[in-house]
Amino acid sequence: MEISYASSSSRNLSRYSTSTSSSNMPNRPVRIIQLQHPTTTSFSSSSSSSSSWSVLSRWRSKVKAMSFTDWTDVLVPCSRWIRTYQWRDYLQIDLAAGLTVGVMLVPQGMSYARLAGLEPIYGLYSSFVPIFVYAIFGSSRQLAIGPVALVSLLVSNVLSKIVDSSDELYTELAILLALMVGIMECIMGLLRLGWLIRFISHSVISGFTTASAIVIALSQAKYFLGYDIDRTSKIVPLIESIIAGADEFSWPPFVMGSIILAILLVMKHLGKTRKYLRFLRAGGPLTGVVLGTVFVKIFHPSSISVVGEIPQGLPKFSVPKSFGYAKDLIPTALLITGVAILESVGIAKALAAKNGYELDSNQELFGLGVANICGSFFSAYPTTGSFSRSAVNHESGAKTGLSGIVTGIIIGCALLFLTPLFTDIPQCALAAIVVSAVMGLVDYDEAIFLWRVDKKDFLLWTLTSTMTLFLGIEIGVLVGVGASLAFVIHESANPRIAFLGRLPGTTVYRNIQQYPEAYTYHGIVIVRIDAPIYFANISYIKERLQEYEIKNDGSTRRGPEVERVYFVILEMSPVTYVDSSAVQALKDLYHEYKSRDIQIAISNPNREVLLTLAKANLVELIGKEWYFVRVHDAVQVCLQHVQSINEGAKTAEPLEEDKPSLFQRLLKQRREEFSQAELESGDQAPSTPADSDSQLEPLLSRKS
Repeated sequence: MEISYASSSSRNLSRYSTSTSSSNMPNRPVRIIQLQHPTTTSFSSSSSSSSSWSVLSRWRSKVKAMSFTDWTDVLVPCSRWIRTYQWRDYLQIDLAAGLTVGVMLVPQGMSYARLAGLEPIYGLYSSFVPIFVYAIFGSSRQLAIGPVALVSLLVSNVLSKIVDSSDELYTELAILLALMVGIMECIMGLLRLGWLIRFISHSVISGFTTASAIVIALSQAKYFLGYDIDRTSKIVPLIESIIAGADEFSWPPFVMGSIILAILLVMKHLGKTRKYLRFLRAGGPLTGVVLGTVFVKIFHPSSISVVGEIPQGLPKFSVPKSFGYAKDLIPTALLITGVAILESVGIAKALAAKNGYELDSNQELFGLGVANICGSFFSAYPTTGSFSRSAVNHESGAKTGLSGIVTGIIIGCALLFLTPLFTDIPQCALAAIVVSAVMGLVDYDEAIFLWRVDKKDFLLWTLTSTMTLFLGIEIGVLVGVGASLAFVIHESANPRIAFLGRLPGTTVYRNIQQYPEAYTYHGIVIVRIDAPIYFANISYIKERLQEYEIKNDGSTRRGPEVERVYFVILEMSPVTYVDSSAVQALKDLYHEYKSRDIQIAISNPNREVLLTLAKANLVELIGKEWYFVRVHDAVQVCLQHVQSINEGAKTAEPLEEDKPSLFQRLLKQRREEFSQAELESGDQAPSTPADSDSQLEPLLSRKS
C-alpha cells in the first residue's frame, strides 16, 4: 500500500510522493517545512569555531580593536565616570553623600573592629585606604566598602581558634587574611570565575545571614551585661555562657546600651519611612556615640567600660607578616571571598540597574581584590561592600565614585584629628551600633515567602540557618552549599519531560498537564525533553520514555485507532547539548524501538545538537526523513503511517465473490477524499467537502 507524504529532509519533495488509483489513502499533498541537515562544510566550520585556536583568534582580534580609551576603561574603571562627570550637577550631591556615609562609617568601623576581636583603630584603618583604591578600580559608583558585620564575625571566629585576641599575632593574622582574600578575589576576577557563586541559592544566603545576625547580636551581649562571655559562633555555648555569668550582671551598661539601641532603631525607622527624615538613618550611629560619650564624660561611671586610648595619625605602610599561618587561613579566605561576591556584587548590580549603567561583576570582584591587597599593606583587615552604607549612599543621591573619595577623606580627618575624642566612647554604645545594624539581616520575611512559594527553598533556608546556629559558621555554610548543589544535581539528573498534545484548532503542541484540553493521537507518543541530555540524566530520560509508551496519560485520543504505539516523537528544541553518553543511549533506544517495530522521529534539534548527532551517524541511522522542523510536521507524517496500518489491519484480502461493485468502489473513494480533514483534525464526525489545497496548514480542519 502506498501513501502520499513529503519528507522533511529531502530537497526534492516530489520524488517522495507517489499516487496510484488503487491506493486506500487519499493522495492529498501535505506541506512540511524542510529541515536543513549539516554538510561536510558545516562540520569543518563547526569544528574550527569550537577549537581553542578560534577562541584565541577572536580574543586577539578583540584586543587589537580596543582603543586607548577602551584600555583605560578596563584598567582604570573610574575613568568612565570621570570623562562624563557633570561638575555643576553632581559635585554637591556627591559631597553630601560622601559626608553622610563618612559620618556613619566612623562609629561603625570601630564597632565592627571590636566584633572582629581587634582594637577599634583597625576599623578606621580598614575604612581608609581600601575606599580610595576601590574608587579607582571598582566599577560601582554607589557601593560603599569597608568593614561589615558578617566578615568581622568570620574573622573573629577563625582567628580566636588560633590565638587569643589580646596577642599581637591575632592582629597580624587579620591583616594577612585581608591580603589572602584580596589575592583570591583578583584571581577570580581575572579568570572570570564569579559565575561559580551562582550555584549557591538565595535561600542559602538568606538562611546563613539570618543565623549569623543572631550570633552577632548575642556576641555583643557582654558589653550590655557587663561581664565576659565565651567567644564562639555556636548559639548553645553562647547562651550557656550568658546564663552562667548572670550573677555578675551590671545594670548601668545594660540601661545605657538599651537606651542607645532604642534611639538607633527609632532613628533608622524614621529615616526609612519618611523621606524628609532620611538623614536620621545615617546620623544614628554618630548620635549614639555622642550621647554615650557625653554621659561618660559628665558622670564618669566606673561600671561602664570605654574604648580607651586610640592611636592618632594615618596608618603606616607595612608588609603583612606570619605567612606560616596562611595554610590555616585558606578556608576562611575562600569563605570571605564568597561572601564578598554575594554581598558586594549583588548590591552593586542592583544599584547599577537603578542608576542606569552597566556593571561587570568580574571587574567588580577585581576592584574589591585590589582594595583588600592595598589595604593589607596599611593595617586593614578584610573589607567588602556594605548593604546599609551602600543604601544610605544611594538614598543620599550619590552619582559617582567621588562620594567614596569624600568618605575616605572623612575617615582620614578622623584619624588625624578626632581620635582623642574617641577615648571615652562606651563599649555598650559600639555594641548597640552593631546590634542595630545586624537586626536588618534577620530575614524572617524571606522564610515566610519561601514557605508560601517553594517548600524546597524553605527547606534549604531552614537547614542552613539551623546548622549555622548550632554547629558553627563553617559547618552551616558547607551544609547549605552542599544541599544547594545537591538540589542542582538532582534537578539536572531528573529533568522535566513533558507529554505533549495538540491544542484544538491549532498546530501548537503543549504539555497536556498544563493544557488538559489538548489531545493526542492513537499510536503516537510526543515527548518534549526540557534539559540538555548527558550522562547524568540519560537513564532517567529512557525510563520516562518507556513509561510514556505504556502509560495512559488520561488525555483525549483521536485519529485512527490502533492497539499499540508505533511512533515516538522527541521534541528537542529545549535540548541545548548532548554528550557521547547521550548519543550512545539514543542509539540503544533506537535499536530497542526498532526491535519492537517503533519508529523514532526527532523534532527541531538545534544546530549544535544536530551536528553532534550527525557526527555520531545517528542521523543516518534513524533516517534523514525522520528529522523534522516542527512537531506538527512529524505528527502528520506519522499519522498517515498509522492510518495505513489501521486500514491494512481492517481490510483483509476479499474473496472474488465478495469484491465490491464499481458503484461501491466509487462511493468509498468519494468518502475517503473527504475523510482526510477528519483524520488530520482528529474529528471522527463527517466533515464538509472542500477543495484540496497543498498550501493549507496541515492537520487543520477545512472550512466549508
